[in-house]
Amino acid sequence: MPGPRNAHSVRYIDGVGSDKDPLRLGIHVTVYVALFYATAFVFSGLLVWLGGYITGVTGATLVAALFANWLALRIYEDRHVVDIGLWLNRRSAENLVLGLAGGAGTAALVLIPPLLVGAAHLTPTPADQPTVGTIIFVSILLAAGSMGEELFFRGYGFQELLAAVGPWATVVPVGILFALLHGANPGATWFSTANTAGFGILFGYAYLRSRDLWLPIGLHFGWNFTLPLFGVNVSGLRMKVTGYEMSWTTGRLWSGGEYGPEASILTSVVLIALFVYLRKAPVRRQASPLTDPPAGGEVCEATPSSPC
Repeated sequence: MPGPRNAHSVRYIDGVGSDKDPLRLGIHVTVYVALFYATAFVFSGLLVWLGGYITGVTGATLVAALFANWLALRIYEDRHVVDIGLWLNRRSAENLVLGLAGGAGTAALVLIPPLLVGAAHLTPTPADQPTVGTIIFVSILLAAGSMGEELFFRGYGFQELLAAVGPWATVVPVGILFALLHGANPGATWFSTANTAGFGILFGYAYLRSRDLWLPIGLHFGWNFTLPLFGVNVSGLRMKVTGYEMSWTTGRLWSGGEYGPEASILTSVVLIALFVYLRKAPVRRQASPLTDPPAGGEVCEATPSSPC
């Protein structure tokens, strides 16, 4: 159990620590990021060799994110991984369902209208022979990828910054960084980077509303899971699960080209709808021990089912 947070008084104004030491904050976040990349470097080669490129990179991201959060929390906070917002309770389940519905629903809003108006159609791909096992494997892969990215981008480092410098000084820069790190994906364009930044900011906003990671994880996975069902690329990567692909009769402004719908103007419009959804949805806010510490240095020990 962690000891008292302060030997002196720390004031919190709208969730922002008023006397955070910038040097200490910088060291904490830098060490966290370094732990992630060092762990990813160690595991990525082995996992790529064992399971192929996409499996290896996805697995390494999840392992590295878990390890970086676990060790940073133990070193600097004497807390557990669940304390970054991975509690297993009813509120978490409800937020996860809201996220899944929002992610899948907005992906459908991007892809179903073009099919209805004839701007695109589904074409069989006989060379692909998807099986139940393939669908399960791809689903696990996408879930691992979504969780790994949200753990890293909205985990310990994000929450430390949030408590120190405030919501939008954290959410917007981290969302932009999220997009820039997707810039090396196949088919990436400035348009895809702008839309991906929009997603990164919305995922950060989802954390602000819920103070847990289940809502952004649900949004992320719901979107990534739905796209392959229509036979389109996910951030430039192809997941063959249905034996069909979506062929467009319009230009890449609408289809997103090789990168997929995330590089299309349709996604830009849907991002606005997703923001409205997040703003209006009955999100269950939880208490975060990192961003909402107990007043007056009061000791609190969170459990998997009961956050502070």
